[in-house]
Amino acid sequence: MQEVTQRISSMTPLKLAFAASQMEPKLALIKAEPIAVIGMACRFPGSADSPTKFWDLLKNGVDTVGEIPLDRWDIDAFYDPDPEVPGKMYARFGAFIDSVDTFDADFFGISPREAKGMDPQQRLLLEVSCESLENSGIAADTIFSAKAGVYIGISTFDYAAVRLRLQSPEGIDAYYSSGNVLSVAAGRLSYTLGLTGPAMSVDTACSSSLIAIHLACQSLRNRECNLALTGGVGLIMAPEPSINFSKAGMLSPDGRCKTFDSSADGYVRGEGCGVIVLKRLSDALRDGDNILALIRGSAVNQDGPSGGLTVPSGPSQEAVIKEALRSSGVSPDSVSYIEAHGTGTSLGDPIEVGALGAVFG
Repeated sequence: MQEVTQRISSMTPLKLAFAASQMEPKLALIKAEPIAVIGMACRFPGSADSPTKFWDLLKNGVDTVGEIPLDRWDIDAFYDPDPEVPGKMYARFGAFIDSVDTFDADFFGISPREAKGMDPQQRLLLEVSCESLENSGIAADTIFSAKAGVYIGISTFDYAAVRLRLQSPEGIDAYYSSGNVLSVAAGRLSYTLGLTGPAMSVDTACSSSLIAIHLACQSLRNRECNLALTGGVGLIMAPEPSINFSKAGMLSPDGRCKTFDSSADGYVRGEGCGVIVLKRLSDALRDGDNILALIRGSAVNQDGPSGGLTVPSGPSQEAVIKEALRSSGVSPDSVSYIEAHGTGTSLGDPIEVGALGAVFG
């Protein structure tokens, strides 16, 4: 390294400029290298506790929406069809997963007292992340102290609110913050697995898990880590957010999201967890990994001065789609499938479908 430094310091500005110009194409190739998905795991409604079961659910068109279960809250106590009634929600439906109260604390070296204070989202994330590593063929103990990153989308903190509502301040113990603040969701995963790469909890509302994956890909391309666990987790544990969304007119009264339809009247809340394992393509090929898919590019922007805080911007959506296509080297006419945001509202749907049509039409 010292010899290289001396050689560089002895070069004239003209030679340095020429050397840099020669390196630029190589650096561009490194930054544009596809990212390989080598493992995945999930817990989604409809008992979809594996990628195979989730695919079967999608393929067969299984309806996972049902009435809000009693282990979350008594829907009759919070329901009123009139959206103007204070403290009530006009939607009775959602998509929920099973057994959020179960957790093998001993497996993760966590005491029963600490486990009780942990947000179920943290517990679920630990389980699904280990399953994703297993799916990729990587034993968790083989990446201890590895330069592996963790990027997790998480934006709800219902459990903390429930605990505060049900207990007095005297009931707050040493595990309250570490069990409930969002930043610990990623940090605990890195700590438990002994990973030394970046660890970030990402909250950008509906796009949290997608932004987390974007950041993970950037981190891999920038050599900040050599392996990344990324995805998202979200559980619906308290009625307050649904009351809020009802007052904003965001929820579908009949539990059906009629995306891109003239009858669209809101969306349906759902929950779950999904985690994927990422590597640079060259590393995955070198290591003989089972490559499930490739991420060729991604992009992020913001609506900026749109019609309101929660109102999307058509021009911004067009711009971010074009940037994602440019960064991936993919032409619009080669795209055969698009997964849309699909808010199911008369406000968001026309803006989104208009932006998609402008780019792909």
